[in-house]
Amino acid sequence: MPLHLYNTLTRRIEEFQPLEGNTVRMYTCGPTVYDYAHIGNYRTFVFQDILRRYLKYKGYQLRHVINLTDVDDNTIRRSQAAGIPLRAYTDKYTQAFQIDRQLLNLEDPEIFARATEHIPDMVKLVEKLVERGYAYASEGSVYFKVSAFPHYGQLTQIDLSGALAGARVDTDKYDKADARDFVLWKAAKPGEPFWETPFGPGRPGWHIECSAMSMKYLGETFDIHSGGSDLIFPHHENEIAQSEAATGKPFVRFWVHSEHLIVNGEKMSKSLGNFFTLRDLIAKGTRPSAVRYLLASVPYRKPLNFTFDGLHQAQQSIERLRNFRFRLEKESFPAGESAALQANAREALQKFEAALDDNLNVAEAHGAVFDMVRDGNTAMDRGEFHDGDRAAFLATLASWDRVFAVLEDTDHAKLAKFGLVKPSETKTEEAPAGKEVPAGQTGDGQPGSALVEALSDAQIEEQIAARAAARRHGNFARSDEIRANLLQAGVILEDTKAGTRWKRK
Repeated sequence: MPLHLYNTLTRRIEEFQPLEGNTVRMYTCGPTVYDYAHIGNYRTFVFQDILRRYLKYKGYQLRHVINLTDVDDNTIRRSQAAGIPLRAYTDKYTQAFQIDRQLLNLEDPEIFARATEHIPDMVKLVEKLVERGYAYASEGSVYFKVSAFPHYGQLTQIDLSGALAGARVDTDKYDKADARDFVLWKAAKPGEPFWETPFGPGRPGWHIECSAMSMKYLGETFDIHSGGSDLIFPHHENEIAQSEAATGKPFVRFWVHSEHLIVNGEKMSKSLGNFFTLRDLIAKGTRPSAVRYLLASVPYRKPLNFTFDGLHQAQQSIERLRNFRFRLEKESFPAGESAALQANAREALQKFEAALDDNLNVAEAHGAVFDMVRDGNTAMDRGEFHDGDRAAFLATLASWDRVFAVLEDTDHAKLAKFGLVKPSETKTEEAPAGKEVPAGQTGDGQPGSALVEALSDAQIEEQIAARAAARRHGNFARSDEIRANLLQAGVILEDTKAGTRWKRK
């Protein structure tokens, strides 16, 4: 079945095929690197990663560009306030973005495009727009003349004909002839970084950056442009106008936008002060995989409400999947196979693919796999699961994780390497004479690595209770450690709606 995506440009779901051959040319708006990205930003970035991974899953090749906006009003203002050169300031947050991407298992694009490294491309595009009569200079700045482009508003489907010429409504505070016009090139201000150009010293406007970089690497018409819904106007509308005015060709075939992360009914944003960074959540004991799962738990065109209870449920869902995979890989089953069970696994795979083909319906995709997990666990508990059924279930689970990428997590050592947690100070201690140390504990009763081969049922229940308490307090690192120690002691945990079940290997 072909992939279908909602196209903001046409306001309908359409079958997607690349314009040329088997390669998808895709541009996704990255961060403005003036601060740490918050998880509202990562809602969009995770969605874009799901799209990228599923396109690859479908067999397409990718030529994918992500931009890094490292020159704009925010980066300049922040770097000046810090007394740091612009490049040194933005390097810090560019590096932080790359670390966050690793922690969230975001695949790297084929090209990262940094705005300040593409100034000549932007200048050429502005010059072309001036030559073609779509732009004009005013007091050292250059503006796009919206009245000269009759298709302006096609993405947002708004009518700007009533805007008053000459009104001062632009936040850039530069002179322009019409309220609808937007800046392409900004005249230099004292103390700001600038580049020399044929139209004077200055720096690029935000919108021209993306047009120049996307067309440089993807051509004048490409397949997919993605970003958050807050970028539709004016950013993406302006990109279309300046790009199509310069080339006379359609700019992008599919515009794909994700909705916001919501906190208490409001969009998560730095300006509202209601945001968390990935670092904030890791410091609270949250695993990066739980953040990724939560951000990919709701279809991208629906707002996602952020709660810590939702993070907790995300961690539980991941643990249920990992426990099931562990049972598939480690438990012994009787010889033979069940045609019905293998059909169940194949049907789950088909439902998973059909859900993602339907405009990336992640909720349905998750549901298909969790139904399979439920049926597989039930068959195992009843003794009806056979050794020959193992491969079909593992294959479906692996296919699901090729797209969602949460079954493997960032270990403590990697978090410590990035300075996000303290290096582990846990030491193995010998038990005091005459005292047995339960598996997963050190001599002082804390989780450690000195494991005893045999655990009593009571000791197992104590460890499960400690794990439950850690999870209630959002300390998933502690929870994971207890679970891992129990596994080393031969105890398998399974989290269900009714609570945690356990069994010995």
